[in-house]
Amino acid sequence: MLTNKIRNKETGIILYGITPPKVKHTEDEIKIIAQKHIQRISKLDVDGLVLYDIQDESDRTDKKRPFPFIKTINPCEYSKNYLQELKTPRIVYRAVGNYTSEKFTTWLEETSKSQVHSVFVGAASHEQQNNITLKEAYELKRKVNDNLCLGGIAIPERHMKKEDEHLRVFSKINQSCEYFITQCVYDLHAAKTFLTDYAKHAQENNYDMVPIIFTLTPCGSSKTLDFMKWLGINIPNYLEEELKESGNILQESVKLSRDIFEDLYRYGLKKGIPVGCNIESVAIRKEEIEASIELLNEIKKIINN
Repeated sequence: MLTNKIRNKETGIILYGITPPKVKHTEDEIKIIAQKHIQRISKLDVDGLVLYDIQDESDRTDKKRPFPFIKTINPCEYSKNYLQELKTPRIVYRAVGNYTSEKFTTWLEETSKSQVHSVFVGAASHEQQNNITLKEAYELKRKVNDNLCLGGIAIPERHMKKEDEHLRVFSKINQSCEYFITQCVYDLHAAKTFLTDYAKHAQENNYDMVPIIFTLTPCGSSKTLDFMKWLGINIPNYLEEELKESGNILQESVKLSRDIFEDLYRYGLKKGIPVGCNIESVAIRKEEIEASIELLNEIKKIINN
């Protein structure tokens, strides 16, 4: 059970992440998409399914968004109303600024009736207007449903600039986060530097280390690569050139992602850090979906060896 694996701080947790359908779809179209999700995910031997709560992050940067933002269905509603057949445990993201205190409290009360996993996400930028802050969401969680199995976001690239991502993680642990899912990782150096400081701080202060679940995303084109960079994912220049010159960006990205995770997983074992993996499948192209499953199978081999 996912909750037990998280609370036992087990290494090797495997998640599969998807984006709910766009709100522009008709009811029949949503049901068809949901059935495809159910058929695909039910065949995957994973510990949990991640459902993202997509935000428009245009306030975060002056650069033009490579793809237009289209609102998606609330992940909790999609999980509850369309994926009932699926037995896989869910982790629902909650962009907390989208909700009033009253609505968030109501949702927390509903989650207290069954074991739910969630990741709270704060504002994409300081300019973004929010109903409640991340800190207020943590306070409401502790007050209304403290048993909610709560995760946080970790961004290894941010650690290279501010050198405090490990401190942010421990601060969120103090606010009841029990695991962390990273932004998509292509920068191995940043991720290993973050893990080093995470383990060192834990050892020096006699803290327990909770699971760090690294997100991997196959990349199908140069335009997708540009979008990932727009989102703030750091792709080192040499890797970007390797991908573009490979002749098959998708297959090369699967290979690179696999190699990055193997290095992080072995490093985590060495440092005593419970490391897991979240394979994203946010594209709608058949080739990219198949690539995400190929990558998932490669990750399983690493963990099971």
